[in-house]
Amino acid sequence: MAVILVTGGAGYIGSHACKALAAAGHTPVTYDNLRNGWRDAVQFGPLEEGDLLDTERLIEVMKEHKPEAVMHFAALIEVGVSVSEPDAFWRNNVSGTLSLLDAMVATGVRKIVFSSTCAVNGDQDGVMLDESSGFAPASPYAASKFAVEHMLHDYGVAFGIRHLAFRYFNVAGADDQARIGEHHRPETHLIPLILDAIEGKREALSVFGQDYPTRDGTCVRDYVHVEDLADAHIKGLAYLDKDTRVPVLTLGTGEGFTVREVMQAAAEATGKPVPAFDAPRRAGDPASLVCGSKLAAQELGWTPDRSNLKRMIEDAYRWHQQGHYDA
Repeated sequence: MAVILVTGGAGYIGSHACKALAAAGHTPVTYDNLRNGWRDAVQFGPLEEGDLLDTERLIEVMKEHKPEAVMHFAALIEVGVSVSEPDAFWRNNVSGTLSLLDAMVATGVRKIVFSSTCAVNGDQDGVMLDESSGFAPASPYAASKFAVEHMLHDYGVAFGIRHLAFRYFNVAGADDQARIGEHHRPETHLIPLILDAIEGKREALSVFGQDYPTRDGTCVRDYVHVEDLADAHIKGLAYLDKDTRVPVLTLGTGEGFTVREVMQAAAEATGKPVPAFDAPRRAGDPASLVCGSKLAAQELGWTPDRSNLKRMIEDAYRWHQQGHYDA
């Protein structure tokens, strides 16, 4: 089995990927600056502290651990913030990935699985997004991820970096034993915000926008269980060793839910009402984002078996009830 360097491994998705790697017999080495990640989330392999922009530190870590491949999750992800602070997103997400790829070239690491986003396709209401969908990034966040996809292609041509990018939307749920879960500072994702409101940790949920062209006026999103997503990354590692492959795969359920539908599902799962109030739209938020995964099923044998809304909320609620990481 192999050593895998996981950038952002102290974060939500990265920590679940580390869990899946360890379960598959690999050794995940987390590389994280802990600005948005949590030391307590690093439970399945060693932690190396460092910043993506520190190429020399990355080279040092790669020389020490000799990873076979990289899983790249480290990124700034808040869409609204990216509109007001595009410099931070281009610096971290794009320049940081450039630094990472340069370190890989310098140390002979030639495989990377990248966490991208279906937001690169922009607002395509009523369209089932897939790998062939057109591109219209609606925010600096989405544009930065799209730029990295181009960068991966160019480094593949020039330096033989074998790469696979996964595009997906909202990730939800938690480890089934509630050891790790979703906890951001500040929290920005819908389901944990709903659970915080239910538990009285915030006064109420802000529902951003009520006039979108959707069935109830609120945004529609496709939700994937974090453990399904981690499984896709494990399969992606093996896929990089195949001779015939595609560089991008979408990961979705093909079914979207409005904000109000998620609120209703959470109320039913917890038996508690969701305090909420209407708020203006956020800049950069598309009306509807839903994607399929037919090609991922064909190429990887991947199916989102855990990704039903009830289970995702129940797993997340179990994590919330057991407490968060230490600050």
